[in-house]
Amino acid sequence: MGEDLVVTDALVQLSFLVQSVFEQACAEHDTPPAQARLLGVLEGRSPGMAELAGLLGVERASVTGLVDRAERRGLARRVAVPGDRRASRVELTGQGRQVEAAFRTTVTDRLGALVADLPRSDHAHLTRMAARILAAGAAR
Repeated sequence: MGEDLVVTDALVQLSFLVQSVFEQACAEHDTPPAQARLLGVLEGRSPGMAELAGLLGVERASVTGLVDRAERRGLARRVAVPGDRRASRVELTGQGRQVEAAFRTTVTDRLGALVADLPRSDHAHLTRMAARILAAGAAR
């Protein structure tokens, strides 16, 4: 197998592992994956619907349904934009912040356990490499 295929296979296997951790956390917190992503994106910000669609990488129509479901669960709310009756921002509720924090802690702890035995220098190197890969993906 060529070096490019070895790297590709490693990245694919790593993505499966990370996705598995994410999905297990979703099941434990009774939160569908799309809603978990929404909560994570809303942490610390209150975007408008169009911006939220961009942050999630989905169509605006999909965001409407996703926000509707989060509102019904008491996790998020729409807030009117002063001076624009048709516009709204979306923000987490107190309960939404609690669910997001618990979910984030679960994922952080589980992923942290996967790299706990690596030397600190490898942590720094992995962080730099991941940032470069993510930047290359964003540039495409």
